[in-house]
Amino acid sequence: METQRQKKIGGVIQKDIVDILQKAAIEGGLRGVIISVSKVTVTTDLSIAKVYLSIFPNKEAKALLEGIQSNQPLIKHELAQRTKNQLRRVPELLFFIDDSLEYIENIEKSLKGEENPIENRDLLDKRKKS
Repeated sequence: METQRQKKIGGVIQKDIVDILQKAAIEGGLRGVIISVSKVTVTTDLSIAKVYLSIFPNKEAKALLEGIQSNQPLIKHELAQRTKNQLRRVPELLFFIDDSLEYIENIEKSLKGEENPIENRDLLDKRKKS
């Protein structure tokens, strides 16, 4: 169970990380890539923040995540500059891809029958209709 303080710090980090990553994406010439922070959870001792990212288009996600992870010290520094009035210590940032939207999308496709698991459709006609 998250404390109010953890939620508050998570919210502060979430708002600023979005700005930092969007600005970096634009400066890095990544037009048409949308990076959003879907969730930030902070450990009880406030030393680690897990940042969950949604990246669109999804095919860019893995490469972008690696770039973000390798620039973690720069991102943390930028975050420290922005939050110096709110946070005494910026937690260690761990970045993850939030694939829950993709997961939900796949379930919806399956429910709509867009991805039919029965590959061999000519078997269907052979069944007797009652």
